[in-house]
Parts: sequence; structure tokens; C-alpha cells
Amino acid sequence: MQLQGCYTAIVTPFRDGKVDYAAFAKLIEGQLAGGVDGLVPVGTTGESPTVDFDEHMQIIDFVLEKVGGRCPVIVGSGGNSTAEAIELTKHAAAAGADASLQVTPYYNKPTAEGLYRHFLTVAEAGQIPIVLYNVPGRTGCEIPVEVIARLAPHPLMAAVKEAGGRVDRVSAIRSACDITVLSGDDMLTLPMMSLGAKGVISVASNVLPEQVTRLTHAALAGDWDTARDLHFRLYPFFCGLFVETNPIPVKAALAMLGQIAEEYRLPMCPISEGARVKLLEAMRAAGIAI
Repeated sequence: MQLQGCYTAIVTPFRDGKVDYAAFAKLIEGQLAGGVDGLVPVGTTGESPTVDFDEHMQIIDFVLEKVGGRCPVIVGSGGNSTAEAIELTKHAAAAGADASLQVTPYYNKPTAEGLYRHFLTVAEAGQIPIVLYNVPGRTGCEIPVEVIARLAPHPLMAAVKEAGGRVDRVSAIRSACDITVLSGDDMLTLPMMSLGAKGVISVASNVLPEQVTRLTHAALAGDWDTARDLHFRLYPFFCGLFVETNPIPVKAALAMLGQIAEEYRLPMCPISEGARVKLLEAMRAAGIAI
């Protein structure tokens, strides 16, 4: 499976304590109209830790049905229990997902061998392509490059999402093996693509699908002047999305634009007033009309 371009880590809208499927459907249509290369539901940005197991599977089914094959869908179906990740991934495969985003098991901090066995077991049980998700700031555990290199030859290992905040990881991975790298940080998309990454799993494209897609496509085409111009134009917003923990700012931004209710599930809570001011400033600096 060849992954490249812009894949939106789409938010999960809530209203009155439940998943707001009407708003969700409109978000999906907006993403498709914006030309994104794919969608990534129920990942970090989709608040997967706060949806229950049944909701998680219902969201998978809903997104795949609404997309209807119009773009690839990479389903967040990981977990810190291998058995749970297998169950979610099998469900995603049966529902027609194109790939599975597999987060590093969190909290239990497995060894390198444990990580290798976990990802391999999930891939072979689920029988759909796997995107390894390295986000040590969330999980407390980094996927060692040597583990990625061991996994890379497996036909179901499609890519690695690099969200560790270090551009040098792209160099290290590409020096060790031949696996597709996708940025997991909007502000690092262009630097990572200059080293051979193929695109981004983006938070910002929830709000700016067309612009983030154009940035990645320009970089893929070697049009670095256009890519740099878009990067610097959008950079204030990229930074503004992390004034507080993701996905608090992006859901606040979407709510300001009238696209969703500004609702979270504890322990996520509404954005602070000081951070809201910074987010508004960042949106205006990036040319987003409020």
C-alpha cells in the first residue's frame, strides 16, 4: 500500500455526551471536498481513549460507510493490550478499512522485543496494512529504529507515523530500512518531507484540508518554493493547535467556525481563555476568517 500526501486525523464530534454523527458526516464531506488523500478516524485527535469499545467500532463503521471508498481510511485500532488491538483491527478489516494505525502500547512500556511481537501479532491477526505510530510524548515509549527495521520487510507494514518531534528520526529510519515515513506533526511536515517523508497525518487539515493537501503535493512534486510558502503561511496555525493538549485547540477552532459543538470528554476539558486568545491570533495570522 503506497501512502502519500495529506491524511486528516479527523476529530470525533460530541454533543450532549454522545457522538454527534450529523456533524461527523458534514466534517467528512468537507474533508473530501478539500481533496485530502485519506482520513484517519479514532486516533489521538479522534479522542480514542475516551470513546468506549462499542462506540469505537461504531465510529469505524460510520466513517467507512460515509466515505464509501472515495478515499483511503486508516483506522485507529491500536491499544496497550495486544488482544484488544487485534479485536479492533479485525473489526476494521471486516468493515473495509484500508489500513490500521497502531499506536505504541502506552503505560505498560514494553521492551523492544515486546514491541516487535505486538505489532507483528496485530498485523498478522488483522490482515490489513499497518501504520506504526510513534508518539512517545503520549505513550512514554518510543519505537526503536531497529524495531522498525525488523518489521519493515513484512508485507503488511505500510508506513510509520513519526510524531516524536524529531526530524532526525526520518534520517535514521530511512538509513535503516525502506519504509514509508509520514509526519505526525504539522509543523514538521515540510522538514520531514525534505528528507524523504511522503506526507502527513494532519491535525491542521481538520480546518484547512485544501491548504495542507496542497503543501504535501507541492513537496511530493519537488515544488519546494510553493511548499515553503504554504508552510510559512500556515505555520502560525500549526503552532496554535498545540497551545494546549491536542485535540482541545482543533476542536475549539472547529467550534469557532460553527462546524461542531465545543464538547470534550473528561479528562479533556475546554480550552482556557488565555489559550483561546492565542489560538484566535494564530488562526487570523494564517488567514482563517473568524
